[in-house]
Amino acid sequence: MAERRHGAKAPPTDGTVSGADWSDKDISGETHQRVAFVDLDLTEAVNNGAAFSECTFRRARFNASVHTDAAFMNCTFTNCNFFDAQFHQCKLVGSMFDRCTFEITKVVGGNWSLVGLPGADLRSASFTGARMREADLTGARCREGSFRDVDLAGALLARADFSLCDLRGSDLSSLDPAETEIRGAIITLDQAIVIATALGLDIRADEEE
Repeated sequence: MAERRHGAKAPPTDGTVSGADWSDKDISGETHQRVAFVDLDLTEAVNNGAAFSECTFRRARFNASVHTDAAFMNCTFTNCNFFDAQFHQCKLVGSMFDRCTFEITKVVGGNWSLVGLPGADLRSASFTGARMREADLTGARCREGSFRDVDLAGALLARADFSLCDLRGSDLSSLDPAETEIRGAIITLDQAIVIATALGLDIRADEEE
């Protein structure tokens, strides 16, 4: 099982909900704290503003669900399926993902800072305008994925594969080209300067001696 940053333990839960069928359900406005959800089916669920705090999700199915202005704060997701799930302006600060699938998952805006995604397969996922400060993307597979205008300041990117990934507009100040694969990635001129500086290059204007 993947570890949280600095070896922190997952929050304990006070109750368990097993095998619940919330498919096609509107869970907007609901509040859950320190609940363990096992085999929860959220397929095509609608979630506007629901709040989950320090909850655990095991083998939950989020397929084609849509979450807007919702919160999953310091939650733990294990063996969950996020096929075609959408997260718009959601807060997932401190949440941990272990052995989850993210096929065509879409994230727009929101705060995903301190999120743990070590080794995650994000090749078909897209992140746009999200805040992912100090996120753990160690060894994440993002080849041909999309991270547009994402704040990755302080993120852990060692051994991650961003080759052929669209990184335009994202903060790459934490990216070490010697430790992260970026061959063929799509970036802007300003980002190229950041990476060149990280490589130790001395960048000067043509007219300078």
